[in-house]
Amino acid sequence: MSLANAIKQITMNLNEAEHPVAIMFGTVTKEQPLEILVDQRLLLDEDFFVLTEQLTRYEIDLKHSHHTDGIPTQDALTEKIVIREGLKAGDGVLLLRMQGGQQYVVLDKVVGS
Repeated sequence: MSLANAIKQITMNLNEAEHPVAIMFGTVTKEQPLEILVDQRLLLDEDFFVLTEQLTRYEIDLKHSHHTDGIPTQDALTEKIVIREGLKAGDGVLLLRMQGGQQYVVLDKVVGS
């Protein structure tokens, strides 16, 4: 490794050390595209976030009909059922700022006080 590369690596390591991993709070200000106000001072858009599965909308379609003597009857269920709503404006969230401070993992919604 050359001296220049060693100095560059040391500088990069120092920059990363200035922004260690941290747990922060935020508030969803907009759903589409996602925007979160972090620590009541920094408004970030969806490019900065990594979402976990439990924070995405999940719905299932249970539409089906019953058959009596081979003749289909009226649909028993006609609407999708929402299992998880996903993030909504006003939701409080728990964030994990990744080392370097350029990305945040949205860990979960914060409920209650």
